[in-house]
Amino acid sequence: MKAAVLHDGGKLTIEDIPVPKIGPGQALVKVAACGVCHTDLHYIEHGVPTFKKPPIVLGHEASGVVERIGEGVTNLTPGQRVLIPAVLTCGKCSACRLGRENICSDMTMLGNHFDGAYAEYVAVPAKDVLDLPELIPLEEASIIADALSTPYHAVKNRARVRAGDTVVVFGCGGVGINAVQLATASGASVIAVDISEKKLEWAREFGAVHTINASKIERVDKEVKKLTGGGADIAMEVIGNPKTIETAFDCVRVGGRLCVVGYTHEKISIVAGKIMFKEVEIIGSLGCRPVDYIPLIRMVEQGKIDIKRLVTHRFDLDGLMDAFDVMKEGMSLRSIVIP
Repeated sequence: MKAAVLHDGGKLTIEDIPVPKIGPGQALVKVAACGVCHTDLHYIEHGVPTFKKPPIVLGHEASGVVERIGEGVTNLTPGQRVLIPAVLTCGKCSACRLGRENICSDMTMLGNHFDGAYAEYVAVPAKDVLDLPELIPLEEASIIADALSTPYHAVKNRARVRAGDTVVVFGCGGVGINAVQLATASGASVIAVDISEKKLEWAREFGAVHTINASKIERVDKEVKKLTGGGADIAMEVIGNPKTIETAFDCVRVGGRLCVVGYTHEKISIVAGKIMFKEVEIIGSLGCRPVDYIPLIRMVEQGKIDIKRLVTHRFDLDGLMDAFDVMKEGMSLRSIVIP
């Protein structure tokens, strides 16, 4: 089969490799599409190591059709349309037993711990695979696995957005735009912040009431406070930049909440006294719990979340590097690769 294989030094090549073999409890899925994510660029361009040493097939945001099932599998049948969560959990550690599987101490990730879905086929534990209703388009459904599930968990469980809240979202890329869409669907009034007019235009299309181009004003926090009458109830940072995390904190009202979704390895600087005097919560958000995929899939099935408009570009495997270029240039919301 054809696959995108990462080698030492961040070299990515398209190769012919054997179709994965499956064992008991596993399923072989014929990949319909795999979303193109910034995480993969960390492996290719920024020297971030994968857990499994290269060579490894990348890609963690996949939908497809069950090709074969292993011994003991009872929840899947060949020919079934499925979604594969980006991160798989053990179900046995203390976090999993507390219902916080997204911070499982023994989690594994496609395209990181084992071969992923930039390939014609992928082998995965059957217990984690989710059924996809016929009303959801199969290829576009791939982005539910990460680009939608990550902000769903952040909006619903961590930021705890409720109807009537004012929410400011920093970063309107593939995950950020869905934070805008999901917060709007929750009944919040959303302010979107970015430096790209194109992304801010997308944010308005997906429900933002106000948009702010951070490159054109001196103080984003002052603008947010003017629009909200003193500060947003909730700020969400979906970039992973120390400066924007600090600015997002400054946008929150007394008694408000900052939810950090974007990843950075760098330190941030926030005055501790402000956290105490304002009683501001600072919360992190990682991935999505398995239990939350079911209501999210239902929202997509019912048309409450639009996935067709989110997929702006499509590539075959040979065009994967072009997909990364489009993403880096800020021209795509989400690209998918169709093996």
